[in-house]
Amino acid sequence: MCGIAGIVSKRNTPIRIDKQLLNKMSSLISHRGPDDNGIKVDEKNRFGLAHRRLSIVDLTSRGHQPMTSNNGNWIVYNGELYNFKDVAKKLSLGKELSKSDTSVILEAYNKWGENCVKHFRGMFSFAIWDEKKNHLFCARDHFGIKPFYFHESKHSIYFASEAKAIIPFVNNLTVDRKALKDYLVFQLYLSNKTLFQGIEELPPAHYMIIREGEVRKFKYWNLEFRIDRSQNEIYFQERIQELIENSVKNHLIGDVEIGAYVSGGLDSGVIAALANKNLGEKELIGFNGTFSNYGDNFDESIYATHIASENNFPLLINDISSQNFIDSINKVIYHLDSPVAGPGAFSQFMISKLAAQHRKVVLGGQGGDEIFGGYTRYLIAYFEQCIKAAIDGTSENGDFVVTYESIIPNLSQLKAYKPMLKKFWETGLFDDMYERYYRLINRAPSLGNEINWDYMDNYSSKEEYKKVFFGNNINKGSYFDLMTNYDFRTLLPALLQVEDRMSMAHGLESRVPFLDVELVEFSSTIPADIKFKNGNPKHIFKKALTKYLPKKIVDRKNKMGFPTPINIWFKGDLREFILDTFNSRNALEREYINSELIVDEIDKQGLYSRKLWGLLSLELWHCQFIDKKL
Repeated sequence: MCGIAGIVSKRNTPIRIDKQLLNKMSSLISHRGPDDNGIKVDEKNRFGLAHRRLSIVDLTSRGHQPMTSNNGNWIVYNGELYNFKDVAKKLSLGKELSKSDTSVILEAYNKWGENCVKHFRGMFSFAIWDEKKNHLFCARDHFGIKPFYFHESKHSIYFASEAKAIIPFVNNLTVDRKALKDYLVFQLYLSNKTLFQGIEELPPAHYMIIREGEVRKFKYWNLEFRIDRSQNEIYFQERIQELIENSVKNHLIGDVEIGAYVSGGLDSGVIAALANKNLGEKELIGFNGTFSNYGDNFDESIYATHIASENNFPLLINDISSQNFIDSINKVIYHLDSPVAGPGAFSQFMISKLAAQHRKVVLGGQGGDEIFGGYTRYLIAYFEQCIKAAIDGTSENGDFVVTYESIIPNLSQLKAYKPMLKKFWETGLFDDMYERYYRLINRAPSLGNEINWDYMDNYSSKEEYKKVFFGNNINKGSYFDLMTNYDFRTLLPALLQVEDRMSMAHGLESRVPFLDVELVEFSSTIPADIKFKNGNPKHIFKKALTKYLPKKIVDRKNKMGFPTPINIWFKGDLREFILDTFNSRNALEREYINSELIVDEIDKQGLYSRKLWGLLSLELWHCQFIDKKL
């Protein structure tokens, strides 16, 4: 796990590239690689590369980057290639070249060119200067676990693991208004936009070639829903077990000790249990965060402790306070680059801080909800569809998945969502599927007059959402698959941004074993009526993994998703912080927001509302990156 950055001429002509510029980029991502750093400036001034190293595999100087091959190609690489030894065998590499996944990637490119990415299983982003072709080849892993940002100027392309390393080279840094609207509606960004006008992400599963004035992007992989109806539930259950066990084993590679996030839920619990089982003599340490002063609604440590006790590994718990928030929130926003997702980002920052004191690598359960369908909103959406189908007499439709009768036993999971259900059913009841799911994830209605929506011109986040929802990789009749696929393509990258930034802020490598290509591809073959049987989220996943965890964990109906008592703090310990933030001169002069109205909303926030969190994150981001006041 590392940080990469670079500058390349768009037309292979000499441009201004010197070590001072590259060192500036490198210093802005130094937290990503505290163990080593390197700079390469091309003798002909066509490109410059910078690298920060966090040593995990091959702790010797052999892993130093930028790295070159005997044909004059150069690479900077961030990530872990879990199958690099298998790739090395395919390439018949010698002993020395086979010890580093960086050298394996470089040799794979020398052998297969752009098709090298089709041989890789892991998390990666890298850039390779091809001396023979005089171009830069860049690639990002299948799921976007590792980041890659770039900015195009008249003569140059700037790229880096984090947008902050590119900002010094962007003239007249401004807010991207389309991205801003995406954020206000979804608290994430569609179509690889960022909040910085002129800086964009290379999409997951894409590579990019910069040559002769052109920047060309190519998609090398897509998740196709090829449903397999020839197999029974037992087959899918056994295959899931096999693939997850193999993936966890692969994610244990490295020459350092390993830890695991243990939230108290199924996903992280399974990963921790399997890691502990396969580590042999090495000791796994689990890490959990809690808010013990705020009752059971904000404390899952009892479940995490139970998982650790049953699997015989130590668990360290960070009891997080409102003072931690005051001390850390600006660091959180700085490391995120752009605000995204919910207040769990702050909590993860705090747990990662604890984990980094004991480990260099930590495993997490990210991805399980998206590939197996674990979000409660799927049940909310299907409950409405079931009522509609029962009225219309269409419950037996082959694509419908769940009937009204079968879903009833699982509706107890919606007890805490009654206020949300009331709001959800106020308008648009029984509309088309994509309309109703949009209403479930759309946060704009809660904002109202606090936002000057005219600032975003005529851009429609809803139309952009619709394009993603009805992807060409999926059967349009399966509501469950449409919802999970949308979240896989939008929410998951947002959560992975949090996963990467909050861990790397502390020089900690976070690995996500559920996001293994073979496992994810297999999950897309499982029929929705098996994944979501009787309206039970993650049904087949739970069946497959019961043997790894205590029954009380598998059968939990109250999984919280790491809630943070942010709205309690806003009304109490953080009230002054909120008032100072939104009453500042800069905040009061924002074109797109009415800060005076926001202050009036403090006491109206529900326990789990993300409205004030989203607006606070946006204001603190604007102060740091646009106003440059913090």
